[in-house]
Amino acid sequence: MSEVVAWDDDGTPRSPRFGDRYRSASGGLAQARHVFLQGCGLPAAWAGRARWRVLETGFGLGLNFLATWLAWLQDPQRPGMLHFASIEAFPVAADDLLRSAENEPGLLPLARELAARWEGLTPGFHRLAFAEGRVLLTLCVGDVASMLREQAFRADAVFLDGFDPELNPEMWSLDTLKGVTRLCGRGTALATWSVAGQLRRDLQSCGWQLERRAGLPPKRECLAGRYDPAWEVKGLETEVEAGARDCIVIGGGLAGSAVAASLARRGWSVRVFDTAAGPATGASDLPAGLLAPHQSPDDNPLSRLSRAGVRITLQEAQARLADGLEWRRTGALEWRGDDRRPLPALGEPLAVWSREASAAQKQAAGIAPDQPAWWHENAAWIEPAALVRAWLRTPGVRFCGGRKVARLARQGEGWRLEDAAGATLAQASLVVVAAAHESAPLLEQRLQLNPVRGQVTWGPHADDAAQLPPFPVNGNGHFLPRVPLLERDAWITGSTYGRGDADETLRREDDAANLERVRQMLPKAAQAVESAMQRRETRSWSGVRCASTDRRPLAGELEPGLWVSTAMGSRGLTFAALCGEWIAARLHREPLPVEHRLAQAIDLRRQDRARSG
Repeated sequence: MSEVVAWDDDGTPRSPRFGDRYRSASGGLAQARHVFLQGCGLPAAWAGRARWRVLETGFGLGLNFLATWLAWLQDPQRPGMLHFASIEAFPVAADDLLRSAENEPGLLPLARELAARWEGLTPGFHRLAFAEGRVLLTLCVGDVASMLREQAFRADAVFLDGFDPELNPEMWSLDTLKGVTRLCGRGTALATWSVAGQLRRDLQSCGWQLERRAGLPPKRECLAGRYDPAWEVKGLETEVEAGARDCIVIGGGLAGSAVAASLARRGWSVRVFDTAAGPATGASDLPAGLLAPHQSPDDNPLSRLSRAGVRITLQEAQARLADGLEWRRTGALEWRGDDRRPLPALGEPLAVWSREASAAQKQAAGIAPDQPAWWHENAAWIEPAALVRAWLRTPGVRFCGGRKVARLARQGEGWRLEDAAGATLAQASLVVVAAAHESAPLLEQRLQLNPVRGQVTWGPHADDAAQLPPFPVNGNGHFLPRVPLLERDAWITGSTYGRGDADETLRREDDAANLERVRQMLPKAAQAVESAMQRRETRSWSGVRCASTDRRPLAGELEPGLWVSTAMGSRGLTFAALCGEWIAARLHREPLPVEHRLAQAIDLRRQDRARSG
């Protein structure tokens, strides 16, 4: 739920959680610069760094984030990546973000970009990308104690903000400050506007060296600190993040191109090897696919992961693809069949993702008004191959076709890639295997992967196109009513799901099965599909996808320098970019795109846990 912010006549906001600190938005940029940026030695401290990672304990109106982003934009010596992980229990409305920055010309354009992405803030992590993916805001919606436990990164600076210790002393408890300190390394900077005695004593007990600084009105003083405990802290001195060097990604589809782009943005030189001469020749060659959240009545881990993945992919599509030609945000109606269970009670933020379909939407789709259906606003059709090509155009990525890797061998601290005859194809310090079902033999069957054959059917619009719904429908397969596949618009429907089947031969019975699915969901649209089949105007496509035993992706580190991103199943559009960002975050001790416990649902180590359990 968004916090309702009251505004005074002079344009300053009020909140019982923040006290006077929240009322200073009219001078917010000056406060953010003086208290937090200067208190942490910014921008000088990040000069020449590959990345800079900020942890903030209260997002509020976003002024600290906007000020940090602006300083990054204005600094010629800025780091290549700026990460800003901020915790907020009650996100404000998008209009409040804009209003707080309206008197700051430098911040207002940035606030507009932020407000445009400020939606669907359900409990948990939300990754918002700006500046071509080089400024990443990870907004963590929840109470500070629980959200700190879900973090797994190393902060370079801490903005201790978001609540008044005099009004909410439990929020800045010693346990909370220990949770903050856990994410810091020796030398991490800290800044806060509070100089409360108990806060100072608790920070010092955690190992922080503090100094008082002159403040700005209405505060006469503020506090700056540096983490430098006088005692030994296990792992504090020895932990070293991966340096960006050379990487080879095996697999030129959605999973491989996504992780290649994520690593290249962080300075890696990435070669993408694929057996085929060109990219996206396997399952990623699907003519068009539906990107939509998977929502369950109990909001299970797959549902939460899918929202995170859909958000990231939608941002990537909007930034990289041609609207109307390679993708289009359309929304989607989910036909629920006989399942009348309600949506989870997550309040207003869930409505942007999933809500009960209206009577008008059901009528437009051609389904009965009493049938259960959900509407997913954040849904789109996407041409997967176009997204693959866009990711491969990221500076630092080079596609190398016609490279059949048969074996991986350890060589020093890196890896050697060999062909079937044992000849060396290439060497790299980091290898990411993203070769779908071909990943298993490369990894000596250390992961359990299953081929899944899928066939879709499609045809051109004809005179009966008015019978088609105006938006995509899923629930028993999916139906895309309007995509640019031919010289005119076309519809596409499917897919079949053949577990254990790796034969890509086209089958008439699969076209018939696709028609039957449309009949169940959309009787009116089925008439148009059947007519096109009778006229022999339809075409078919089949591909073999790769799935894990629990139908969730498998990503993570198999052994030092050898990582995996595979088993996307039928949700490559949803999970490829999410897995790529998660791998990059783990390599560099960056803020994770999803909560640590939720990330375990895609971590490949879960297969080991399942076998041992």
